Amino acid sequence: MIIPVILSGGSGTRLWPLSRSAYPKQFIPLTDEKSLFQQTLERMSGISGAGDALIVCNEEHRFMVAEQMRQLNITSLGIMLEPIGRNTAPAIACAAHYALSKDKDAVLVVTPSDHVIRDNRQFVAAMSQGLERVDDGSLVTFGIVPDKPETGYGYIRKQDTSLSSGAFPVAEFVEKPDLETAKGYLASGDFYWNSGMFVFRADAYLQELEQFHPDILQATIRACELIKTDLDFLRLDKEAFNACPAKSIDYAVMEKTAKSVVVPMDAGWSDVGSWSALADVSVEEGNNGNVLQGDVLIKGVSNSYLRSENRMIAGIGLDNVIVVETADAVLVADKSHVQDVKGIVEELKASGRCEYISHVRVYRPWGNYETVDECDRFKVKRIVVNPGASLSLQQHHHRAEHWVVVKGTAQITKGEKEILLTEDQSVYIPLGTKHRLTNPGLIPLEIVEVQTGSYLGEDDIVRFSDEYGRDNC
Repeated sequence: MIIPVILSGGSGTRLWPLSRSAYPKQFIPLTDEKSLFQQTLERMSGISGAGDALIVCNEEHRFMVAEQMRQLNITSLGIMLEPIGRNTAPAIACAAHYALSKDKDAVLVVTPSDHVIRDNRQFVAAMSQGLERVDDGSLVTFGIVPDKPETGYGYIRKQDTSLSSGAFPVAEFVEKPDLETAKGYLASGDFYWNSGMFVFRADAYLQELEQFHPDILQATIRACELIKTDLDFLRLDKEAFNACPAKSIDYAVMEKTAKSVVVPMDAGWSDVGSWSALADVSVEEGNNGNVLQGDVLIKGVSNSYLRSENRMIAGIGLDNVIVVETADAVLVADKSHVQDVKGIVEELKASGRCEYISHVRVYRPWGNYETVDECDRFKVKRIVVNPGASLSLQQHHHRAEHWVVVKGTAQITKGEKEILLTEDQSVYIPLGTKHRLTNPGLIPLEIVEVQTGSYLGEDDIVRFSDEYGRDNC
């Protein structure tokens, strides 16, 4: 059995303000109408013999994963939830344990969920080459054929000896180089960019992990032995997984094992690790090197990326800049300094601001809500409930709510009453009253909610029942 394993645990810092920790870049449609995660799902399904994918993700992102799979009508082998990030070696180990519980001969095809690959045909061809190497216990990684002296990637140096299927033994993994060193790598022809993609038998990976990091192996065995099924999710045991050392697969295994081989891949790959990288993969011919997305007007602008999510952007006389507008933040940066965006996110986090966490629009398993206005003792939200979806049965200790239906049909539980509202109708939910909002219709339900009270925080909630198994809002 060939099992695609999609790693989707990223927290979203380098593409701020569009990417946030609660809504990281893999779930955002950056290069076309589908998100990077959705593109990855479709790409992996093109591998010959591959079954349903096993997704490993942050618990906070579980409903986005499920919803984006539903949109594509793609099923999974499971959605495995990490209670805390522990890097790639433990995540892949848990995937390997679970895969072996399904098939003792399982082969894993491991990939991050947030990469861009332009040539799916070449991607599939390279994966097929890698799959030909696994029977002898090889741990296959994929080296991206470099087209420039990139300083932002780690590199893999191949040995001179060629193996079958276009593979090479790995001579060494090297860290991100300076520019002169990167130029030397490019000129030699012996170095590839480290893609973070792998193919190997599940048991072969665990055998190497046992040799080089038995502590990770034992912790992940325990985490998987105590795994719990929750709806479509596989919850790793929190205590066991949290005790696991945080190590990347490169540091834990690939740099130590004698069984690592590299297959070259030339498929238009990018890890979209910065705004300049996104600009590079998005630029179109004949536009003076510019990428313009959303409501953007320019005069005398070149080699720039301008993206508007809500308001018009007008750019004049700019060169080599990044401008990204969202509802609550605007980024303006020279392309040569985009790696410093991560520092801005750290400052936001240290100062207790919420802009690094989520957007004004917050996604929930039932739909989304957006704060339109707020002040002392009141808050106004626009709420969208997906067809057939329902919020939890809940109550609030410190606020009352007024709901006005602006589109669709709302089924409302208010205390012991059941109320059906249509457009232009409204209801008042007094403080302390049990209530639930449901969309029984076939189109999205949109309501305007006005909250009033002494405290309007999202944690003022007592949940009595919830079809999504959540403990808080």
